[in-house]
Amino acid sequence: MASDSAFKRLPANPAAVVNIWVEGQPITARAGESVAAAVLAAGLGPTRTTPVSAAPRAPYCMMGVCFECLMEIDGQPNSQGCMTQVSEGMQVRFQQGAREPLENAS
Repeated sequence: MASDSAFKRLPANPAAVVNIWVEGQPITARAGESVAAAVLAAGLGPTRTTPVSAAPRAPYCMMGVCFECLMEIDGQPNSQGCMTQVSEGMQVRFQQGAREPLENAS
């Protein structure tokens, strides 16, 4: 599933690492980075398909505007990967087509 990604991390001070699972595959992320950044740096994707045509999509704006980074994160569908910080043991699945909205727990 991994590919040679054009998304590269800049050299930085050593950061703590966080281990997450993406589509059942373990990857190492930097503490404090977003799920979308970790997935792109690992060369994984596309991260979702569109509901109408099943066209492949991947994170784009990385600031929460375009919604191209929707993934299922820890069982929560329609999560914006660019706005979600990685955490140890996080489970990430790529989103295929439309997802049913979760019912409110009221």
